[in-house]
Amino acid sequence: MGLFNRNNKATASTVLAGSAESGSVATAERPVFDAGTSAVDDITGDYTLDPAHTRIGFSARHAMVTTVRGQFAELEGSAHIDAADPAASSAKVSIRTASISTGQADRDGHLRSGDFFDVETFPEIAFVSTSVARKDAVTWTVTGDLTIKDVTRPVSIDFESTGSARDPFGNLRVGFEGATTVNRKDWGLTWNAALETGGVLVSEKIKLEFDVSAIAVQNG
Repeated sequence: MGLFNRNNKATASTVLAGSAESGSVATAERPVFDAGTSAVDDITGDYTLDPAHTRIGFSARHAMVTTVRGQFAELEGSAHIDAADPAASSAKVSIRTASISTGQADRDGHLRSGDFFDVETFPEIAFVSTSVARKDAVTWTVTGDLTIKDVTRPVSIDFESTGSARDPFGNLRVGFEGATTVNRKDWGLTWNAALETGGVLVSEKIKLEFDVSAIAVQNG
């Protein structure tokens, strides 16, 4: 998919290769994470999101020069996965807007205010899928309605399966990573400030980031 490089390799450093006379240089690579596991061949089933191990985050440009990142601490959601018929799959997520956190209290307070999310008036962000497609063995595209401040617009997110596992408590877990870019103004998040040097204080384009751990619902 390109976003997450699931071949588990990334550039670590450059090292000398070959003889000193040749002066050739090669790139050394090492795994980013341990290789994913596969506890089951078929992940079809119903799942609930594990908020303790799921991150729904975002990143934005500040003052046109640096990236600020944040996330929402309180969320819940569910999904139905149908590996044989991906179109029969579905997902829904609810996020508490007041749980937004960027690691800086003043900024978080501003984001909760009427300039941005207005959390007292609009306490939740909601996503409900409208279609699911499978591109290949690991990549799924989830399209759905994203509602922020009572404004609903469609978004599409490419997710990459990161494997399945049995945790120490016997739960079957599946993992997905995904990202997409949206324009915050489409949902009425329009506050900004012009810079003397040109540009604006907060970028209009926002990258949404998803690291999902979901637990299979045990029937009976």
